[in-house]
Amino acid sequence: MSTEPSPPTQTAPEAESEDASPRTSRTADLTRQVYDSPKEKAIKYALGACALLSVLTTLGIATVLVVESAGFFQEVSLVEFFGDTRWTPQFADQDFGIWPLVAGTLVITLISALVAMPLGLASAIYIAEYAPSWVRAWLKPGLELLAGVPTVVYGYFALTFVTPLLKNTVLPGLGVFNALSAGLVVGVMIIPMVASLSEDAIQSVPKSLSQGAYALGATKFEVVLRVIVPAAFSGIVASFILALSRAIGETMIVTLAAGSTPNLTLDPTESIQPMTSFIVQMGKGDVAQQTIEYKSIFAVGLVLFVITLAMNIFANRIVRRYQEKY
Repeated sequence: MSTEPSPPTQTAPEAESEDASPRTSRTADLTRQVYDSPKEKAIKYALGACALLSVLTTLGIATVLVVESAGFFQEVSLVEFFGDTRWTPQFADQDFGIWPLVAGTLVITLISALVAMPLGLASAIYIAEYAPSWVRAWLKPGLELLAGVPTVVYGYFALTFVTPLLKNTVLPGLGVFNALSAGLVVGVMIIPMVASLSEDAIQSVPKSLSQGAYALGATKFEVVLRVIVPAAFSGIVASFILALSRAIGETMIVTLAAGSTPNLTLDPTESIQPMTSFIVQMGKGDVAQQTIEYKSIFAVGLVLFVITLAMNIFANRIVRRYQEKY
């Protein structure tokens, strides 16, 4: 008696694949159905319009700076602009060397960095790793409250408190307007940015890394120094660079406290004039449009824009280069 061969039985992977295929297809269909709904399309286009508006605004600012600066560079050569060391656009004997303004901006930025980087990072580490929950609940909002103080208040604080304090204690010969007071207060102003962004980067480090280090016998300080901070390095560096970009573009503090003397010097006790201060000085003065003095505002603004843009691009590259993926 002959028996017909039974049909081959499906193996488990084949059965799972056949079961998974309809399920995957149904999921794709549901996703497409939701994504193609009129409501979702409206939301997508609205969000895309917001993103496009931001890009177009940046391009518009850059276009205005380039177009208006073109007229300036038709009268002032790039050799004079980047080769001269005197900036006197309002004098009878005009000179348009940008370096005194660049030097003033760099002095303010360097002083603020020396204040904000260590204090901001230390605050972030304490809030994220050491502070009890009840301390963190009031310390972080209190620290971020500094970001809401108007910069004009910081400027008068530097002029009426910090400068007299330095003059009466450690620097008797300090003038009323100086780069040191302005830089210190700008550093205090950007501490919340460094602390907040660095704390977010530290909090994003997986707890398994620190728990593994504790299991190997590491102390709290060793875990923070050798595990958490290196793992959050890209976010910390990005917070530094973004905060320095904010310091470079600060206007009111340096206008009120640093002075308006375009000196090519790195001495923080002297009166200087950063680029933003010059723009304010010329913008509020009686400067006729289409004059070389008026066009110099846009040339300085273009240099400031390029420096800030370069720092932001550098920050993005640092984040991508050293970003840890878990």
